[in-house]
Amino acid sequence: MRDATLTPVAPRRDGALDLLKWLALLGMVLDHLRYVGWSLEMLYVPGRLAFPWFCLALAANVARAGAADRAAAGQWRYLGWLLLFGLLSELPYRLYIPDPDTLNVLPTLALGLLVARAWQRRGGLALWLGLGAALLGALFDRYLMFGLAGVLLPLAMLLVLRRPWYWALLPGLLCLAANQWQTLLSAARMGNQLAAWGLVACLLAPWLGLLLLRRLRGVSPPPMRRWAYLLYPGHFLLLLALRNLLA
Repeated sequence: MRDATLTPVAPRRDGALDLLKWLALLGMVLDHLRYVGWSLEMLYVPGRLAFPWFCLALAANVARAGAADRAAAGQWRYLGWLLLFGLLSELPYRLYIPDPDTLNVLPTLALGLLVARAWQRRGGLALWLGLGAALLGALFDRYLMFGLAGVLLPLAMLLVLRRPWYWALLPGLLCLAANQWQTLLSAARMGNQLAAWGLVACLLAPWLGLLLLRRLRGVSPPPMRRWAYLLYPGHFLLLLALRNLLA
């Protein structure tokens, strides 16, 4: 997912950030392959990387935009795309995911963007919108994918973006909280290896994402532009078609 804003201090694309987005997209598709009809429960583990890496990409875009007023328009466009495709994706999401009990992930990311932006600007409309987003996250925790912890995760990523690697434990714990840690921990204690690796993936996902951003700046993957928003509802429809073909 891409912010249209061009940062004045770094006009060239960040290849590591594009790579992070592609890998997050891959993790999401692998996670959702579990519902296509094959026995692919092991894909739950790489699937735990997707959401924190999308949150890290969102935080990196917020950081690149900075707090300058001239960057604000790009951030609002970013929010608009998240909200628009969150609306467009809800039906494909509900057609594909069995008995969903939350909205799709884009509303969570949209609220997370507002919270992160509020921390960065710390005043004016952005601050009030961020406080409102956090309140909505708390009130509608059960209806949001990854809940309030997911809404706060982009802010946690923003806070550790330029800090030493061990600070990544903070968003790691928040990522774990967003992924039903009680169920995972209970299952891991009973010897479920999938749950144990899921715990590890949640804790390490932010650190792995930060490592990727810092060490792979020289890579040049295909840029992920606005058309990538179509991949979210589109992949649900493609996987639904595949499941119907296999039925």
